[in-house]
Amino acid sequence: MQLQDLLYGVTIKELVGRTDREIHALNFDSRKITENDVFFAITGTVSDGHLFIEQTLKQGAKAIICENLPEIENFDATYIKVENASVALGIMAGNFYGNPSADLKLIGITGTNGKTTIATILFKLFRDLGYKTGLISTVENYVNDVVVPATHTTPNPLALNELLKDMVDAGCDYCFMEVSSHAVAQHRIEGLTFSGGVFSNLTHDHLDFHKTFDSYLKAKKAFFDILPKSAFALTNIDDKNGMVMLQNTRAHKKTYALKQLADFKAKIVENGFSGLHLDIDYEDVFFKLIGSFNAYNLLAVYGTAILLEQDKLKVLTLLSRLTGAEGRFDYIVSEDKIIGIVDYAHTPDAVQNVLGTIADIRKGTEQVITVIGCGGDRDKTKRPVMAQVACDWSDKVILTSDNPRTEDPAAIISEMEAGVSPSNKRKTISILDRREAIKTACHLAKSGDIILIAGKGHEKYQEINGVRNHFDDKEILLEQLNPAS
Repeated sequence: MQLQDLLYGVTIKELVGRTDREIHALNFDSRKITENDVFFAITGTVSDGHLFIEQTLKQGAKAIICENLPEIENFDATYIKVENASVALGIMAGNFYGNPSADLKLIGITGTNGKTTIATILFKLFRDLGYKTGLISTVENYVNDVVVPATHTTPNPLALNELLKDMVDAGCDYCFMEVSSHAVAQHRIEGLTFSGGVFSNLTHDHLDFHKTFDSYLKAKKAFFDILPKSAFALTNIDDKNGMVMLQNTRAHKKTYALKQLADFKAKIVENGFSGLHLDIDYEDVFFKLIGSFNAYNLLAVYGTAILLEQDKLKVLTLLSRLTGAEGRFDYIVSEDKIIGIVDYAHTPDAVQNVLGTIADIRKGTEQVITVIGCGGDRDKTKRPVMAQVACDWSDKVILTSDNPRTEDPAAIISEMEAGVSPSNKRKTISILDRREAIKTACHLAKSGDIILIAGKGHEKYQEINGVRNHFDDKEILLEQLNPAS
């Protein structure tokens, strides 16, 4: 493709060289540059791409996108100065792959909790409605029925546009995509054409990256700010930040709620381990998903489907048959009636939601035993709060490792222990080894008790000092509660 075509839509501050040259590929990783490539000199949190410009020229780069022009010695290449190289990457990645997001209906789902469940159920629902559909999520990406492993909640612009092109080539009509706050702040969704946006909720998370809650909120809101007039913006107005998302958006504004008047309304009739009984838009429906937080997720899915002009009764009928995403209130029942639940909850609010749901369902005589840790190299301020919430809503709590990454696991647990009040110390123990912590919870449990393993959900690894070792919470839970005989 010609460089001049790739630059369509990019705001250029300064240009040195020709734009009528053929380009082979785009890349922001200097190690992957080959002959006739474009190199994006992006200033990241770890390194500055400008430091590798000379190296990429030696490797054959024929165009450099940068925020600061280098001292030019190689006039065989074209140099393009822009305000933000990440923004240029998003726009040019779209151009390189033929702007695939405009050739299907792309729906973005954002919020602290519920993104994966909403996106996954929408994907399943629209497949069942007879559409070819794509999914971009934390757990797995799908191009219709083909699985593409997920490495980030939202891929980088090159991987993202390539994936969307694969969906278009496969004839997909829709794509449901998780949009993380990191993706917005890092311009990974730059240049995409969205047909709709959905907001679930906003709670304490990712402050290691955003530094303040206000910055986190603004990153979420920025997604709705870029939606076109032709799109819809669907928000949860039971969340105190729900209406903030709709401020200044050009999209059609729509709301959903359980507690107040909204465009899409539901009421919980019954909530149990067998599922949710809802009155949803004046229709009485039983769903397989569990918990009030899933009532919100189902309502968001229902509202999205109706806004995409699907038939109401058909949508509700198909929704009633669907299960949620892997590792989201994923539960098993042992032969002696111990209930084990694996959930991805890794924020104070998500942990409280899951434990609150258990409290609503439990009969009152059984114990709730929670196994919980906090990730390393992430927001440290939530560690004592996570422990406090777990203690306040459980009969027994085992503090353990999550993904310690490069931090000392014992130090992380110590920071969690700071949130345990004197009255809660008697029901709290700390076990460094996560496998042993899960085993201990299972040994402590009696018939009818409920075990919650929180934090890792669908993950099949534990990351320690940069190494990911196989680790599956549900696998260990199954071994302990239903041993092979």
